[in-house]
Formats: sequence, structure tokens, C-alpha cells
Amino acid sequence: MTRKQGIIHSESFGSGPDVVMIHGWGMHSGVWRGFAQQLAHEFRVTLIDLPGHGRSGMIDDYDLDGVGQELMEQAPAKAHWLGWSLGSMCSLSLASRFPERMASLTMMAGNARFAQGDDWPCAMDLQLMSRFANDLITDYHKTLMQFIGLQTWGLEHARDVLRDLKAHVAECDEPEEAALRAGLDILRTEDLRGLLPNLPVPLLLLLGSKDRLAPPASGLAMQALSGRAELQVLEGAAHTPFLSHGNECVELLTDFWQRNNGRIVYG
Repeated sequence: MTRKQGIIHSESFGSGPDVVMIHGWGMHSGVWRGFAQQLAHEFRVTLIDLPGHGRSGMIDDYDLDGVGQELMEQAPAKAHWLGWSLGSMCSLSLASRFPERMASLTMMAGNARFAQGDDWPCAMDLQLMSRFANDLITDYHKTLMQFIGLQTWGLEHARDVLRDLKAHVAECDEPEEAALRAGLDILRTEDLRGLLPNLPVPLLLLLGSKDRLAPPASGLAMQALSGRAELQVLEGAAHTPFLSHGNECVELLTDFWQRNNGRIVYG
């Protein structure tokens, strides 16, 4: 597989209202293609690989603005956006900048701020994030595999889900090292909490009760900031609810999207 600089990969299937799905750090859209195909029974789904991931080439300006611009160029004119993990942060940023392009936003296993702070304990441990950043320098393959392992912490059938996740990841070459570094920088430094109080699109927070990367407490904290966000916590799910609790996710998303077709929320 050859990636070409600046060329972003996307694919669409199904029919119905448009849905855009953005994957997480170190992944590619293939990891949730099976889940997306379930949604495609009632929706037209567009999967986009983040720059430097999957089949997408790198870009020069790898920050939320630069990545967001590339995603918007691949997306339908208006759609329900579903962002997972890092993808949720990218999508939240876009929702504030291009609300006319979003029918709704769902943050799956997402957080408005992924790094812990004195006023935001419901996030990833800063020492853990720093360790990932340092380990990327010496062995980014091993670091990526360790991160994949973290996503199934506490899951009842963690070994099976981890095996499936690794198999999906292996369908494409590993992400560009520069893309991993830039994506981790976004997770470590960006704080989008200020966007929540006046977010002009309907928002669903979809979290797992056993997720240690985006803990359920973050959903309660974001909901308090938003005042309008809907919160659903999937009992027994970790950081990959679309793999472990796919049917429940489909039901919740279908209900949310059907209720919010054409709805506009003003701050």
C-alpha cells in the first residue's frame, strides 16, 4: 500500500441520511467497517481515514484546523458525525466551526480534553501520556500495540475483542510515525471544553462504563458544561463499544439520528 502526500482516503456505502465516521489515534476506518455496514441499512455512511493513517497520505499542517479541513473536503454537504476517541475531538472542533455541515455530533469514547488537569481529573493520566510520547521515539510499533491493548482494559471478553481489533488494524500499514506524534500532541494539549456550552448542533456522548481512557465521569462533566448533551453509558463496555456492544450502539445512534434530522440547536 502506497500513501500519497495530501491524498485523503474515504469510502461510502448504504443509503439514507448521511453519516460521517472518524476513527481514533493509530487506527484506520477499517476497524469499524463491519459496524458501519450495520448502520448502512438505514444510512449512507462515509468512512474517512485520518491523514497518515490507513490509506490516507500525510499533510503539512497536522493540527485540528488542518486535519479538519481535509475531513470537510471528503464529507457530504450535511451529515450526522460520529467521532471515536481522537476522531471525536476532531469532530467537536469542526462542529463549532461548520455547524451548517452537521446534523448532529456523537462523541464515542471521546473527551473534550483527554489529558488530566487539576480541574479535569476525568481524563487520561498525564504520566501515561508522556510515557507514550517518549516511547514513540524508541519503538513506535510497540507503543502502538500497547495503546491498542489499553482500549480493552476491564472488558469481560477483552482477549477476543483485542484479537479482533488487532486483526482489523493489520489490514493496513501502520500509521506514519509523524501522524502518530501529531495526533498524540492533539490529545495531550488540546482543550475543547470551551466549545461545549454554546455548541450549535445536537450532541450525544456515548461512553463505556469500563473505559479508562475516556471514563464515564468525563461524560457527566461534559454534559454539565453543555447543558443539552445527551449521555449514554454502555454498561460493561470499554474504549471500543462498537466492537463489544455493537447492536446497542446501532440502536442508540439510530434513535438519536432519527430524532435530530434537520434539527438546529442555537447557543
